[in-house]
Amino acid sequence: MFDEQAIKQSVQNILVAIGEDPDREGLKETPRRVAQMYTELFSGMNQDPAEVLRVGYELGHREMVIIKDIPFYSMCEHHLLPFSGVVHIGYIPNIDGRVVGISKLARVVEIYAKRPQIQERMATQIADAIMDGLKCDGVAVVIEAEHMCMVMRGIKKPGSRVITSALRGSFHKSPAARAEFLSLIQHKG
Repeated sequence: MFDEQAIKQSVQNILVAIGEDPDREGLKETPRRVAQMYTELFSGMNQDPAEVLRVGYELGHREMVIIKDIPFYSMCEHHLLPFSGVVHIGYIPNIDGRVVGISKLARVVEIYAKRPQIQERMATQIADAIMDGLKCDGVAVVIEAEHMCMVMRGIKKPGSRVITSALRGSFHKSPAARAEFLSLIQHKG
């Protein structure tokens, strides 16, 4: 799906456009390296999170399941600069008590993070994928991230973090479920 040759040519054109010599020693391999890097950074474009969530277990577990502090990095679609942080996910299984291996939730994060992205949409996509894939009673997703487009350019505010959330089902409807989730993701230790 990736057109590595087009990426290489585009990087070479950018180098020329900023006044660099793409044939000088330090830059000769840069177009190739960037093309390879983009193949990795945007590998989520070719993946379907529904596939990851297909394998589950009906254990009869009906209590909240939380995985927190899932590290990620992504590329802001506005400036193609990185943003990185952590994702916290909670879900309440449905009446059958269907759960998935916790690594599957981290894989869903990776799939959506490895696309040109905005944080708000990423939270929504993760929540919707888990809600649809698990048919659970509720899903909560909170993302905390620092955006290089706010650090390296423009307003230049290092250390500022953006926090977004997406709540579905019982987390949206029940203040108690929402409060329990938010309390547990704040817990250190």
